[in-house]
Amino acid sequence: MKTTSRAISVNRRVNIKQKVIAKYRSVIQSMLVSSFLLAGCGSDGKDGINALINVTELEVGSEQCALGGQIIQTGLDINGNGLLEGDEIDDAQTQLNCKESTKPLAAELIARHSSGVFGQSAAEIVDYHRASRSIFVVNANSGKVDLLNASLLVDATAVSTESALVLNNLPKLGELDVAADIALAELGEVNSLSIFDDLLAVAIERGDGQGNKKQANGFVAFYRLSQAGDASFIKAVEVGALPDNVTFTHDGNSLIVANEGEPNGAYTLDPEGSIAVIAIVQGVPADSASIIDFSDFNLGGSRESELSEQIKINGPGSSVAQDLEPEYISISTDNNSAFVSLQENNAIAVVDLTALTIRDILPLGLKDFGLARNGIDASDKDDLINIRAYEGVYGLYQPDTIASFSWKGGNFIVSANEGDARDYAGFSEELRAQDLLLDANHPQVAAIQDKTLLGRLKVTNSMGDEDQDGDFDKIIGYGGRSFSIWDEAGNIVFDSGNEFARITAAVLGSDFNNHNEESKGDSRSDDKGAEPEALALGVIGDKRYAFIGLERTSGFMIYDITNPFDVHFIDYVVNRDFSVEFEIDGDNISGMPELAGDLGPEGMKFVSADKSPNGQALLIIGNEVSGTTSVYQFK
Repeated sequence: MKTTSRAISVNRRVNIKQKVIAKYRSVIQSMLVSSFLLAGCGSDGKDGINALINVTELEVGSEQCALGGQIIQTGLDINGNGLLEGDEIDDAQTQLNCKESTKPLAAELIARHSSGVFGQSAAEIVDYHRASRSIFVVNANSGKVDLLNASLLVDATAVSTESALVLNNLPKLGELDVAADIALAELGEVNSLSIFDDLLAVAIERGDGQGNKKQANGFVAFYRLSQAGDASFIKAVEVGALPDNVTFTHDGNSLIVANEGEPNGAYTLDPEGSIAVIAIVQGVPADSASIIDFSDFNLGGSRESELSEQIKINGPGSSVAQDLEPEYISISTDNNSAFVSLQENNAIAVVDLTALTIRDILPLGLKDFGLARNGIDASDKDDLINIRAYEGVYGLYQPDTIASFSWKGGNFIVSANEGDARDYAGFSEELRAQDLLLDANHPQVAAIQDKTLLGRLKVTNSMGDEDQDGDFDKIIGYGGRSFSIWDEAGNIVFDSGNEFARITAAVLGSDFNNHNEESKGDSRSDDKGAEPEALALGVIGDKRYAFIGLERTSGFMIYDITNPFDVHFIDYVVNRDFSVEFEIDGDNISGMPELAGDLGPEGMKFVSADKSPNGQALLIIGNEVSGTTSVYQFK
């Protein structure tokens, strides 16, 4: 918050700089009237007394102005020191100059499908088939893909806030039973899908028959899509363990797969994480995949020395190749590189798609929660919004979804910094800050014993003992509670700081940092806040926008990232009624979640105006907790 003072000389004349008049004309006019009255012949008015104006800049997410603005105060400089002090302010003349709600981009909900299935990941990753005007949705737990009819989008119009919560105008046309099409035993959940022209790729995990449900090699099923959206099964290609994300290169010549290789619950089996590349020749996928692994970075491997100590490797008994867990993929504009998030490891791998090798593993480092711009609300037990800086406390960025774009010839990576702990029956790094043995000189020794401050914050016990003396020199939590932009070398270009928390606090009040499985404000402050997870980029007109979904609080943020070095917040869009009481605990559901709106945005797909059925840019969102698929248009 920045405050500046401006003096108005009152001695039968007023001298104001022309640029101030231009900026605050209407506000100053009303102030001048009061100033002249005060500076008359009465006991309070003396020739030569200055009237002062303070202009305080309000940031986005401020309590007074959610979108930012100014507080403009005036009063007479009674003591003649040139500063407008508290007892000199005329409160009756104080004005708020909030930024207008009119935005350069308006998001309108126009369509929605409600599966009626809550808390079962019935709507996760989404994609759009242009020819058939169909939306394909991962219905993860069922092992199927739902097909929605998007033809009505041609004539769809924006709906009211009330009807948006229960809108259900996207009919389901059918579903793909991926496990039945592949016809192998032990196939499990569908995790991802991607469409290029008329080719659909779907990733599915597989168990090993020994009680480990997703530790065997998974598969990618390929389908040919007709003009009507009918899907004909082509083949299944074996990839690595737990294929978690699939995406086509921009030219459609390859499909890239992130094989997460997640351990089993007992942590007795930890498959290697890897990247699979499946060649596509004239629209036909190859029969086998090329597997790119991380074994060269293992202890004693040829590239061991290249692995930064900042990269979190902490799985018990696991090699580096087993510990690294590819999560999400983005392809460079020139199709030469794939950027792969390694969420648990707080890193991004860069893959050379020509040589089919790992070019680099970029450590993302720590976010300093001791800086005012990064301050957090760290407690779910304080019954208030308490966003503050904590010296000596840090966050691992740990991005889930990433995307990339080119600007002035350089590649830039955008990350949704969700955070994730390794928390298994056989191994857990997660504990509360109050359970840490801190160095006696740490500035938060007292705060971690207070549950309304830092005591409840979930942290890792695998990092932070800098001098290896048995106590912790840094408190390190999970997630950046933000989105970031990085250059291709892993240098941070932009981070949204604590804007997500401040904006949602300003808009939602006590409902900020809410849960997505119940309506309980502030309940996620001790964990990872609003939890940015879903992410999509899109160009509308001459601007490039980032859309970031908040998994827990729900809704999505919009930022203008046209220039990655000059990023601007645009809007927070949320289709949720926080007053609806409900609770989802596995199969146990109480209350009426069907009235609460969209919960848990998991996957996003941006559709440009030239490919959209109605000529407007669209954003399709899969909301995993509410089991809903929503479609927004932008004007």
